[in-house]
Amino acid sequence: MSSPDLSPIRPFLDASHEGFAGSVSAFAARELAPRGEPASDADARREARELLATMGKAGVFAPIGAADWRSCCLAREALAAASPLADAVFALQALGVVPILLSDNGAMRERWLPPTLAGEAMAAFAMTEAGAGSDIASLATRARRDGEHYVIQGSKCFISNAGIADYYTVFASTDPAAGGRGVSCFVVPADTPGLRFVAPQVLSSPHPLGEIAFEGCRVPASHRLGEEGRGLALGLKTLDRLRSTVGAAACGMAARALEEAVRHARARRQFGKPLAEFQLVQEKLARMATELTAARLLVYRAAHAADGGAERVTLEAAMAKLYATEAAQRIVDDAVQVLGGAGVLAAHPVDRLYRSVRALRVYEGTSEIQHLVIAGQLLQEGRA
Repeated sequence: MSSPDLSPIRPFLDASHEGFAGSVSAFAARELAPRGEPASDADARREARELLATMGKAGVFAPIGAADWRSCCLAREALAAASPLADAVFALQALGVVPILLSDNGAMRERWLPPTLAGEAMAAFAMTEAGAGSDIASLATRARRDGEHYVIQGSKCFISNAGIADYYTVFASTDPAAGGRGVSCFVVPADTPGLRFVAPQVLSSPHPLGEIAFEGCRVPASHRLGEEGRGLALGLKTLDRLRSTVGAAACGMAARALEEAVRHARARRQFGKPLAEFQLVQEKLARMATELTAARLLVYRAAHAADGGAERVTLEAAMAKLYATEAAQRIVDDAVQVLGGAGVLAAHPVDRLYRSVRALRVYEGTSEIQHLVIAGQLLQEGRA
């Protein structure tokens, strides 16, 4: 597994990013690439905790605390190419702790930021519900104020790290009549009475996902992030920052798939010559490489804007996530086609990528939602 090529994205990077890219790529090749895919959901849960500690000791999570989004993208590119599960661990550490970083709650920052970055505490981001996926404002989970506490009642599904996280960043409605303006955000430690892991939700690519329930769960008011009713804005700002990193993960998977396809095309002989000499194969490889480069440019443009201090990077991040994840799906699919039968063997890296890349077009805002976000930004006065 080779390191990502920095030459196309170098205009968006500083010298420090090139050094970090080298170190995280070396870490991924040394510590992650040799690991096989977990055989079951239980194995994935155990391995996720192991990866958390290994990545924490190596300092892989440091860019999250520094709010260095370009380094976060470089990390996810390298991690996703070597291990989609390791990439998911990184993503959830970011999703769980970034709302804390963006809020003014110093106590929660002091309590959870150091162990999260050190890989000693596992985070989870609890927003999605059975009836509230893309429509976040329709959350049914309620948080009722009771003196110096909130009592949370409801359930969440499709929650990564459910059942193994040390804390959950939870979104719940404190004013149902206000819709999206009545959503608040809370940090809920996993050992809080009334918080229950209901069941795992098993994916084709092993990944710790599941359902959790809040049954009269009492959380101190001091655990609320930001003002009451401002949780949705906090969540959306978090997604603004992290959507470009989803695109980076897609690029990492696509780059690994392209590398495997090129290697196979050079080595595999059919009709007396290597596959690489057939023009139809060359056409696929050329298209894969071009789409990957375009995706990376969009990703690092968005991350560069966020690092430059832009208050919102909604348009840039939505374009990056939309194009990179859709392109990665096509690239991985083409890699399977180039590899033929080898590409659908469960033990082959490309098959693992094929099963892993699909979720990126769904989580943190589906491709359809990204289209709406982009159009909405373009149609706002002054954006055109």
